[in-house]
Amino acid sequence: TSNDDGRTQLEVASASLQPFTQEQWKNNQDYFINTARKRAVTIHVAGESGESVEGAVVNVEQIAKDFPIGSAISKTILGNIPYQEWFVKRFDATVFENELKWYATEPHQGKLNYTFADQMISFVRANKIIARGHNIFWEDPKYTPDWVRNLTGKDLRSAVNQRIRSLMTRYRGEFVHWDVSNEMLHFDFYESRLGKNASYELFAAARELDSLATLFLNDFNVVETCSDERSTVDEYITRVRELERYDGGGMRMDGVGLEGHFTRPNVALMRANLDKLATLELPVWLTEIDISSTLDHRTQAIYLEQVLREGFSHPSVNGIILWTALHPNGCYQMCLTDDKFHNLPAGDVVDQKLLEWTTGEVKAKTDDHGTFSFLGFLGEYRVSIMYEGSSEKVKIFVVVEERERERERAEKDWEEVTWANDASTHGGSSVTLDKQSPIIEKSPNYNS
Repeated sequence: TSNDDGRTQLEVASASLQPFTQEQWKNNQDYFINTARKRAVTIHVAGESGESVEGAVVNVEQIAKDFPIGSAISKTILGNIPYQEWFVKRFDATVFENELKWYATEPHQGKLNYTFADQMISFVRANKIIARGHNIFWEDPKYTPDWVRNLTGKDLRSAVNQRIRSLMTRYRGEFVHWDVSNEMLHFDFYESRLGKNASYELFAAARELDSLATLFLNDFNVVETCSDERSTVDEYITRVRELERYDGGGMRMDGVGLEGHFTRPNVALMRANLDKLATLELPVWLTEIDISSTLDHRTQAIYLEQVLREGFSHPSVNGIILWTALHPNGCYQMCLTDDKFHNLPAGDVVDQKLLEWTTGEVKAKTDDHGTFSFLGFLGEYRVSIMYEGSSEKVKIFVVVEERERERERAEKDWEEVTWANDASTHGGSSVTLDKQSPIIEKSPNYNS
């Protein structure tokens, strides 16, 4: 039946609950990993006259991943070469723990200091790491600058406008996401002082300052627990839709940020809430993953593995950031390494998952049709081809998730990306990548 508000109400005549084993759950995760994170790739090798080449040696190596996995960093990474080397070896994504927050960039009114943030973005840029912008505003009064808490009315509004303009113009194009108003399900510093429309106005201002910015809500206890009434999955969805409906529906939300500060994860609850959030049809990021420091290192590692697998296997999750910035006295809740950069158990889990979720080097020979096929994780690959009488040829290609229009035409025709039969450039050979897989030649889109 349909309600007056247009929603459909379903009545369930019968239902049953079926137990599952951990092995069954893992098998289900593996199924979704294979279907959501991998694609079949076919490489065809042809000679100068277009004939298929049997027995060509094909060597394929994944050189970049489509699914970002990263860790928070702080100013402690600056000038710390061992830390930088340890980090860059593993991660392709990051977030600044505190250095972009208002209390860090303007601790005293009018005295801006972007020194650490500037240096950190230089490190990120130099190492081709993507970074989330965290955060423009924080709704928790405890983490709002002291001088801002003392402002009211026009003075507060003026300070807010100066803050967002200063930050977003300085770093336009540097961050793949912006957490605009952090933890707005739990706190309401700006709405309580500037009016109920303040949150919408903050998002609208961010959009106006950078039309290409990717704007996120970000909050905790949405997937961690069901005991926090302020941040249920329904409250999150309602807040997103309220912002999108405001002022005639002119606001577009770009992403769902879930902090993920776990004690003991309930992966069934996590999946159910991710499934429900998927109805928003927005990319979901796990933005601050860690496990409580009340647990020993080995238990932290066990629970971290559960969270990472559940996140990576869910089709709506587009990236994972760990909240594991290293300080001389440790980390917020969970560290991946000690101060000598020897992995702790949680660090070993991360390394295992990074290896497991990367297509290893694949080497084989083409069959009698001149083709070689493999199942690979989405991302960027380097392929080299050698066969009798030829020199080595190298090609870079990207395996990506299919788009709707590609699905529609997949049954009608095959589109191919081919090395031209240019003897001067490619030694008189061609390599055809079956577009049905699908493959396109451009960098992975980390904003989706």
